[in-house]
Amino acid sequence: MNLPHVVIVGGGFGGLFAARALRGADIRVTLIDRHNYHLFQPLLYQVATAALSPGDVASPIRWVLRHQKNVRVLLADVQAIDAARRQVVIDSGTISYDYLIVATGAAHSYFGHPEWAARAPGLKTLDDALEMRRRVLLAFEAAERESDPDRQRRYLTFVIVGGGPTGVELAGALAEIARHSLRQDFRNIRPESARIILVEGGPHLLAAFPDHLRTAARKSLERLGVDVLTGAIVTDIDADGVVWASPSAKALPGQAAPSASHVERIEAHTVLWAAGVAASPLAKSLGVPLDRVGRVSAEPTLQVPGHPEIFVIGDVCALQQDGKLLPGVSQVAMQGGAQAARNILRAIRGEAPVPFRYRDYGMMAVIGRGSAVADIGPLEMSGFFAWVFWLFLHIFWLIGFRNRLAVLGEWAWSYVTLQRRVRLITGEKLPPQ
Repeated sequence: MNLPHVVIVGGGFGGLFAARALRGADIRVTLIDRHNYHLFQPLLYQVATAALSPGDVASPIRWVLRHQKNVRVLLADVQAIDAARRQVVIDSGTISYDYLIVATGAAHSYFGHPEWAARAPGLKTLDDALEMRRRVLLAFEAAERESDPDRQRRYLTFVIVGGGPTGVELAGALAEIARHSLRQDFRNIRPESARIILVEGGPHLLAAFPDHLRTAARKSLERLGVDVLTGAIVTDIDADGVVWASPSAKALPGQAAPSASHVERIEAHTVLWAAGVAASPLAKSLGVPLDRVGRVSAEPTLQVPGHPEIFVIGDVCALQQDGKLLPGVSQVAMQGGAQAARNILRAIRGEAPVPFRYRDYGMMAVIGRGSAVADIGPLEMSGFFAWVFWLFLHIFWLIGFRNRLAVLGEWAWSYVTLQRRVRLITGEKLPPQ
């Protein structure tokens, strides 16, 4: 008997939850990913800031799905989707499918400036996190051997572009590294004098949060010594730092408009990108209309218009609910993956698909040791209790008992000692003089 073949592209939250929802079904499932691991992205910034090791936030996909006998895992690079032939084109050939789930996530977007990528790495993969960690720690090392005060100051200046949860969490973690973890490690510099600048183009940090939580987050960052710039749009990133501009103020009635906006340069050796994201470029090969960031405008059932056998979930899917686009967060991908799998099983049984309805569990962001903000339904809180809630929630969603135990141990050690034990520099090159 030729069983229906479901192909899942992507082993992130959406793809993994889709595969799990197909457990026990009388079908064949093939999950394809370019990496052999599932990554717990909400804690990726902690790898970048030397709090956790890569193995603490990632688990091999084969191991995660080892008990699911109807799943085959392939390590391959998906290059295109041939929707007409119902084939996935990989680096070594093609794979035919009866049903397809596209869960390829998002990539970095530099707002039309791809040349910035070399100077300002983003944070989407383990390789990105290790590169960030390398650049941050090497900047302190370079400052230690630098005798010129101006050059030393540039090495000790860190700019984070983007005031969403990732940018806020990175800024808070870097401030703790400088003020606590590295404080006694150097002799020629004072790591605690490092300047950490968070640049956000919009008027507020954490734009999706309520006003009082935005204010609490900003105050927490400023207590850590982070300089927060809002309404500051980055216009250039080069070898010497960042150029930002504030939009011209609107003129009052009867007054002439200002002639130009305020422009300022920040001399900084290390720039980290936490701003724009775009859908995986694989969506272009579907040959359907995409929105401005490359997402597929899906049917309410998560199906691709004109191709009911193809489902899109997570960051590659643009779907409105109650008049608003669903956010690019892990819960949307997880719930979407499970719903896409259920709709495929319904299609196999000859039943109509069911529209996807996202259940919002809220948003959280951590701002350093003992401080976070949480907007969870009717519950809005900030400070220590929000941080404790954030901690246990992330432990709960981690894959594998070993990872939960390791992360809990590292966090306990860091909380008590103010140290980050994973301060390892990988790679041979020192930063240019």
